[in-house]
Amino acid sequence: MAGNDWINSYLEAILDVGPGIDDAKSSLLLRERGRFSPTRYFVEEVVSGFDETDLHRSWVKAQATRSPKERNTRLENMCWRIWNLARQKKQLEGEEAQRITKRRLERERGRRDAVADMSEDLSEGEKGDTVTDISAHGESNRGRLPRISSVDTIEAWASQQKGKKMYIVLISLHGLIRGENMELGRDSDTGGQVKYVVELARALGSMPGVYRVDLLTRQISAPDVDCSYGEPTEMLPPRNSEGLMDEMGESSGAYIIRIPFGPKDKYIPKELLWPYIPEFVDGALGHIIQMSKVLGDQIGNGHPVWPIAIHGHYADAGDSGALLSGALNVPMLFTGHSLGRDKMEQLLRQGRLSRDEINSTYKIMRRIEAEELALDASEIVITSTRQEIEEQWRLYDGFDPILERKLRARIRRNVSCYGRSMPRMVVIPPGMEFNHIIPHEGDIDAETEVNEDGKSPDPPIWSEIMRFFSNPRKPMILALARPDPKKNLTTLVKAFGECRPLRELSNLTLIMGNRDNIDEMSSTNSSLLLSILKLIDKYDLYGQVAYPKHHRQSDVPEIYRLAAKTKGVFINPAFIEPFGLTLIEAAAHGLPIVATKNGGPVDIHRVLDNGLLVDPHDQQSIADALLKLVADKHLWAKCRANGLKNIHLFSWPEHCKTYLSKIAGCNPRQPRWLRNDDDDENSESDSPSDSLRDIQDISLNLKFSLDGDKNESQENVDESLDPEDRKSKLESAVLTWSRGVLKSAQKSGSTDKGDQNSAAGKFPALRRRKHIFVIAVDSDTSTDLSESVRKIFEAVEKERAEGSIGFILATSFNITELRSFLRSEGLNPTDFDAFICNSGGDLYYSSLHSEDNLLVVDLYYHSQIEYRWGGEGLRKTLVRWASSITDKKGEKEDHLVVEDEETSADYCYSFKVRKPGVVTLFLSYPSFL
Repeated sequence: MAGNDWINSYLEAILDVGPGIDDAKSSLLLRERGRFSPTRYFVEEVVSGFDETDLHRSWVKAQATRSPKERNTRLENMCWRIWNLARQKKQLEGEEAQRITKRRLERERGRRDAVADMSEDLSEGEKGDTVTDISAHGESNRGRLPRISSVDTIEAWASQQKGKKMYIVLISLHGLIRGENMELGRDSDTGGQVKYVVELARALGSMPGVYRVDLLTRQISAPDVDCSYGEPTEMLPPRNSEGLMDEMGESSGAYIIRIPFGPKDKYIPKELLWPYIPEFVDGALGHIIQMSKVLGDQIGNGHPVWPIAIHGHYADAGDSGALLSGALNVPMLFTGHSLGRDKMEQLLRQGRLSRDEINSTYKIMRRIEAEELALDASEIVITSTRQEIEEQWRLYDGFDPILERKLRARIRRNVSCYGRSMPRMVVIPPGMEFNHIIPHEGDIDAETEVNEDGKSPDPPIWSEIMRFFSNPRKPMILALARPDPKKNLTTLVKAFGECRPLRELSNLTLIMGNRDNIDEMSSTNSSLLLSILKLIDKYDLYGQVAYPKHHRQSDVPEIYRLAAKTKGVFINPAFIEPFGLTLIEAAAHGLPIVATKNGGPVDIHRVLDNGLLVDPHDQQSIADALLKLVADKHLWAKCRANGLKNIHLFSWPEHCKTYLSKIAGCNPRQPRWLRNDDDDENSESDSPSDSLRDIQDISLNLKFSLDGDKNESQENVDESLDPEDRKSKLESAVLTWSRGVLKSAQKSGSTDKGDQNSAAGKFPALRRRKHIFVIAVDSDTSTDLSESVRKIFEAVEKERAEGSIGFILATSFNITELRSFLRSEGLNPTDFDAFICNSGGDLYYSSLHSEDNLLVVDLYYHSQIEYRWGGEGLRKTLVRWASSITDKKGEKEDHLVVEDEETSADYCYSFKVRKPGVVTLFLSYPSFL
């Protein structure tokens, strides 16, 4: 086109711009292979979205015109039309941007108004957790996270913690856990959780105010694992020890403590550990008690230093943590990592296994039961993402998101919850150590440096991977996961194999743990690996897919660097990902990401804004997203820059600061059965504070004992004691308990009296008590019971007046009989904090706010009993048992025990004994069975 150089320059500029950000079909690399059409690209990219497709025909006519003048005229007219279209397009884009900005401002204003309206029901911490819409690409809600944003803030916070000496216990039972050279990917139990708990323990041990952190796990002395897993103790040295010397002590720091339980010479999977958890609890209890005494000598002025919290990781640790928390009276935290109910739904949706097969393979019902127990025992449940709360924890009987917010609001307003409790859900994304990471800035095409001996300085793992490729300079698509079906690696290989443009532009690297022989792997892992090898053969992907057999943990950063050097992409296509630490690691090394839209990657993408989310079940969606990032270098560079800019939000110091702020209000507590009289000054405060105790509901410390021979049966005790001796024993036991209470009251002095009077109207009575006595006395008559009650009241009259102790009356009476008993014996319902009626079938609280009805039933207690109640089956069993007790006289058969329908209740089944002299043994079935 002589004489039209300006047109040539214009068209060349268009060609040099590259494809649009949102285009997944065109690529300038196709131009090198002769299949790039400048004219079609010119129309589709420059004037896309406008009804001017005849420009292509004008271009063709101009090229076909032989007359130079006519051709120049056609081209000049077409350029003017292009200019006009570009102006219209720019104007429309500006208007659309204004509409989007206005809409976003309206949404934010509405969200602020909604939060303000909910301020009566939400605490300050909840307001920061409000769920927002997922931002569009390029928008970021990073300010939503309550994170530290500067070194000055971290230093200011650290200075506030210097006076504290906290002891924290973490529990993670399964897998192979050690501080260095972790064998991640060796099996399904040794994965991201192992790395997370080790790094969490190490990071917490380096934080100001934390004196010691113990990570409790299983001691393994099996011949098929390294001997380091049999060491009882391993210290986790901090990554950066600067500024820690002032707080170092004889037993300070972070440690892995290995407790022996289960088969001593065998490494078994987590599904087989369930029967041995009580053995672990016994060993862990002994260690914590011993360590508390040691720390007491070092930093506690002779008083034991108990853990400020016990944090269980995964269902098995949640089960054992609940038992330890109850035994030690220590607050429990729980992190599920992967939840049983959600996993069962995913497996059922895949359709490969039936419900019974899932249960037999994964022991899924035992796991769900442990998670329900952990929910009931935990005061805080730590999750990685909001999605985990709303989509996974809501499946459990022990948690309801709406009810949880209502309970927290009631506690915040000091309104009684009548015994109903629910853990608080806290979102804390996992942290990472970034100091050692230097993102690669070079290019795979750059000249490779050579040492003096003529060898390349590249890490050995690079050559191990690149030997698989016929063209190692192509961008690398990297997937790093153990060979587990839920990681969805087969779908990734199918997407790569069936997308020809993606195969031509890139290579695929699959890092699937370590293996020596496929036949020696577990059946699940070997089956998946064989499926991948068959797919590679099916699509003839030899020279395009790498799947090395071995790598060390220290090689993982170098693998990320290699992918970044080739301008590649990291992908996590798992069906559901609880969080996704590998996504953060990839972003720290400068890799854009493609990740599943199910689970934690949604929150990671919202903060980092460094890639694309896909449906893991949609093979085409995975291929399109990968092709988009690989082909569009401008989008690739933008995602890389965003990831590197925002990655500091996931550092370990920030994670630990948020973690400790959630438990900082907890005073170290101790088991009351180990407490000395002089230790009452270390007991928890009576008044609620903004801490774990704030979300602690009405919890009863039920304690009572008779000074009798524990080896004697209850029957012998009853026979050997007449009523007067029993009353004397009862009075003596109460007086023994009252001495400890009296000493505590004397220490508190008159201050407690003033506080008691001011607090009486603010908090429910049960929350003000230091001790609760449950009166459950077998009496022949109502008069004997009332006399026993009065003797107990007289024994602790002073403590009753101070309000430090309370009473619960447990009887077999129904509510009508109970009211009649109180009236006839002249007892006031407000003398008791609660009444257990119908042998445990009903729970009533005394109320000062209602003159007509002084007893309020606890309906939530009924819902607790209703869970797995199976009452009808129990009743039928008891009826059959009763019918089997007969007295035969000739041909006539008399039933000695019959059901008493009149006195039976919903959760209490009563039976009449017609001839007590004939029946020598009568079994009583409490309602909680």
